[in-house]
Amino acid sequence: MTEVTKRILVTGGTGLVGRAIEKVVADGEGQPDEEWIFVSSRDADLTSSSETKALFERHKPTHVIHLAAMVGGLFKNIRSNLDFWRTNIHINDNVLHSAHESGVQKVVSCLSTCIFPDKTTYPIDETMIHNGPPHSSNFGYSYAKRMIDVQNRGYSEQHGRRFTAVIPTNVFGPHDNFNIEDGHVLPGLIHKVYLAKQSGSALTVWGTGKPRRQFIYSLDLARLFIWVLREYDEVDPIILSVGEEDEVSIREAAEAIAEAMEFRGELVFDTTKSDGQFKKTASNAKLRRYLPEFQFTPFRKAVKETCAWFNANYANARK
Repeated sequence: MTEVTKRILVTGGTGLVGRAIEKVVADGEGQPDEEWIFVSSRDADLTSSSETKALFERHKPTHVIHLAAMVGGLFKNIRSNLDFWRTNIHINDNVLHSAHESGVQKVVSCLSTCIFPDKTTYPIDETMIHNGPPHSSNFGYSYAKRMIDVQNRGYSEQHGRRFTAVIPTNVFGPHDNFNIEDGHVLPGLIHKVYLAKQSGSALTVWGTGKPRRQFIYSLDLARLFIWVLREYDEVDPIILSVGEEDEVSIREAAEAIAEAMEFRGELVFDTTKSDGQFKKTASNAKLRRYLPEFQFTPFRKAVKETCAWFNANYANARK
């Protein structure tokens, strides 16, 4: 029997990305020398330094994928910037410091493209994170996530730690937060299409439908996360994204969901609602230098699979 030499702790393990990593590992991507441990807020309150420390003492991980965060859509961010800042700063500091104190060999944390400066040139890349303030709508979350990069450099320079981070573009897939008020745009639209189809009403999309986004399927992101954990050795973050040519508008995303859900009603755009950032096109050139052959799931296929999962799990997914 192969001896287990890697104990991989995944914080936020029951969320969108954590569930995707768990599925990919279970479907054959795991290795015999790896033990995967998926934990959630039920296992420890990561805003508490003592609970975080106890979690690390209990599981004794050699590697960590840090996904846990307070997250939400545009409107939740606008309402609660201070809460997003304080909660995420506490979580990230506790996780990284506990990892350092317990001798974890490698940590891969999850950032977001919203950390990039609002006023910038496109496409954005990994060198531009700290070049200016993020968009005002989610400055609390964005600055808290940026600080992970600062801490990773600090732990590397002072203690020689292999702490790094990935920057995915808009993630979606099974086990997403499909809450219409507080979720992200794609799962919110999936839930809206479901309800519009049930009631026979029009689909109302918030905003103009013109903003453009790069969406990455959670199962694709999971495979890339595992690669980063095993193979990527830079402290500098790496953007995990489909190419610039695969960017779609919110209107196109809504149309893809309507098609997948067989919704035949009208699409209405509520232009009194904010669009947020018009675009935040990211370059995946660095990723392609490492993995030129990586195959992403086509957007419409991934949307179809996500909609099918939502339909099959509606009672739990809508919460």
